[in-house]
Amino acid sequence: MWDKLEDVERRYEELARQMAQPEVAADFQRLQALAREHAALEAVVSLYRQYKRVESALTEAQSLATDGSDPELAAMARDEATHLAQERDRLGEEIRLALLTKDPYDERDVIMEIRAAAGGDEAGLFAADLFRMYSRYAERQRWPLEVISAHPSDLGGFKEIICEVHGRGAYSRLKYERGVHRVQRIPVTEAGGRIHTSTATVAVLPEPDDVDLKIDDSDLRIDIYHASGHGGQNVNKVATAVRVIHIPTGITAICQDERSQLKNKLKALTVLRARLLDVEQKRQHQEITDARRAQVGSGERAEKVRTYNFPQDRVTDHRVGLTLHNLPAILDGQIDDIIAALASDDQAKRLQETLA
Repeated sequence: MWDKLEDVERRYEELARQMAQPEVAADFQRLQALAREHAALEAVVSLYRQYKRVESALTEAQSLATDGSDPELAAMARDEATHLAQERDRLGEEIRLALLTKDPYDERDVIMEIRAAAGGDEAGLFAADLFRMYSRYAERQRWPLEVISAHPSDLGGFKEIICEVHGRGAYSRLKYERGVHRVQRIPVTEAGGRIHTSTATVAVLPEPDDVDLKIDDSDLRIDIYHASGHGGQNVNKVATAVRVIHIPTGITAICQDERSQLKNKLKALTVLRARLLDVEQKRQHQEITDARRAQVGSGERAEKVRTYNFPQDRVTDHRVGLTLHNLPAILDGQIDDIIAALASDDQAKRLQETLA
């Protein structure tokens, strides 16, 4: 581990030298990439340098503690050595945690896609509940949220809603929300008082940089058309809605919420890039999963990641076995405890793999 830390410190210093070079400073994209990597290494380098200072002080204290020429000074040195040894061990544990491979997209903004799944109109209403929950959570984090595209359902829910969340570290927190969310409650349309189960899906995509993937303009087809509102009526006399299709994959992104054709085009391209990046991430992840499955077999969990049970005022995240009550507060965006538990579980698993 210590050899690795020396390499990390050398890389940190080399990045600082590169960023100081005039030709790098003139290249914004390269400077941004170097600065991101430099910032990612800063915490572990700071801990390592602090560790080395404590280790040096501990060696000196141990030397004084064994010097019999001054018994009083030796006793003080032994006390100091005990304290420094505890501090060294604490820093060593922090360093091990800091050395965990970080998701390179953790600091990115996020594109969230919430879609009604099984359950008809009730699923659409649940999708709207989830959107409000994430909107309130973003508000609590002081992260601006912007709707890119929305397709309302008949009862006031959403068949689909796509939004963009701007905030440093947004992906590191919201990435744990992806998956199938299940709700159990009595729908407003249910006269018999029976509990129904419905689902909605949440996709969380890191917003890509230009350096993440290259898209040839020749691979894109861009359609311009009139925006339509609820029920299909034309809501704009000028053609401003934009549909962007990536021809090689067939992946499509649509934006019609802005009155400006240019703004709709830019938003649609942002969504398209995020979806293409997600496809590439999944391909790479699948290769790793296939290799691991060949050795240890399938370890996939059930499809649903979380259940919201209204009659029991209960929310259960099935990935970590966490159950919380006060469902109204959770749907009002108070999901920090859930995210913290998921992040802690993820960290523990990755640390176990690193130390294995």
